[in-house]
Amino acid sequence: MPRLLIAASGTGGHLFPALAVAEALPASWSVCWLGVPDRLETQLVPERYQLITVRAGGLQGRGLRKLMQLLQLLAATGRVRKLLQKQGIQAVFTTGGYIAAPAILAARWCGIPVMLHESNAIPGRVTRLLGRFCQVVAVGLPIAAERLPGSRAVVTGTPVRAAFLSPQALPRWVPCGDGPLLLVIGGSQGAVGLNRMVRGALPSLLEAGCRVVHLTGNNDPEVGELDHANLVEEPFSDEMPGLLQHADLAISRAGAGSLSELAVCGTPTILVPFPQAADQHQEANAACAAALGAAVIVHQHAAEHQALGNALQHLLGSRLRGINPEEDLLLKMRQGMQRLAVRDADQQLRHRLEDVIP
Repeated sequence: MPRLLIAASGTGGHLFPALAVAEALPASWSVCWLGVPDRLETQLVPERYQLITVRAGGLQGRGLRKLMQLLQLLAATGRVRKLLQKQGIQAVFTTGGYIAAPAILAARWCGIPVMLHESNAIPGRVTRLLGRFCQVVAVGLPIAAERLPGSRAVVTGTPVRAAFLSPQALPRWVPCGDGPLLLVIGGSQGAVGLNRMVRGALPSLLEAGCRVVHLTGNNDPEVGELDHANLVEEPFSDEMPGLLQHADLAISRAGAGSLSELAVCGTPTILVPFPQAADQHQEANAACAAALGAAVIVHQHAAEHQALGNALQHLLGSRLRGINPEEDLLLKMRQGMQRLAVRDADQQLRHRLEDVIP
């Protein structure tokens, strides 16, 4: 029975691809999960897999702070080494982030093979520094492999949860009507800035008959200020596959996980990269989609500016007026998203893991 350690922590961009791979493994595999206390994995993982947590962080400080972070990394690496030996782990799979560093170093210490998955177009610091210690570095986007010269990089795409790959119903709480459906995904990071620019562009679309589902995140103080029968505001939704599959257009950040979900659902999208993303990786992710005609990039701006409103009018105008197939830009964007999609990324990663098991 193969024994696998999955090291994935923090954000949905790290966790959901790892969960998708875990779900694709044969039932005979034993999976142990390595995470960090008080992060998202403590809510999502324990009902399915054994979760063990260690303290892990970055090395971004200076002086005494950086020394403390280094000591924390060494301590975490020692604890993971003991875990690998106690559990008889045969391979490690990680999706990057802080937890990946002690997992990779401990596995190297024990002579255990590691497969690292990097979903972003610009590889993160752990991938750049420690990818050389991994038997396989799998990447979600081809441009990432070009940015990892000399590594064992293979392009597999980024896996999504199974529900995104099969037809789903449109949630019943979505506004009714014949107008096009706009889905706004605020996300958890920087949602307030995105939400404000969106609200500045919505009134004219709502009056023209556009239906809008706005997922605002949990920390938006302006929820409820815009009231219209065609608008539903929710902090989040666990029915994302159905929403994405039926939306005529989405507005979203450009995280790699979100981009993969949009792609497999074929959802035309206006991407608004998170301005504070590390290494501006969301800009690079968005550029990959825009290059295929799958998305339009609009940079975050003040609510009174018109860039987002102009893009929405340009893309939705033909559907609000009655579709002329020759003018339907959304159809061409949907085709671009379908070219971007990799629907079997979970199976590709599963087969790579089977290859590295001794």
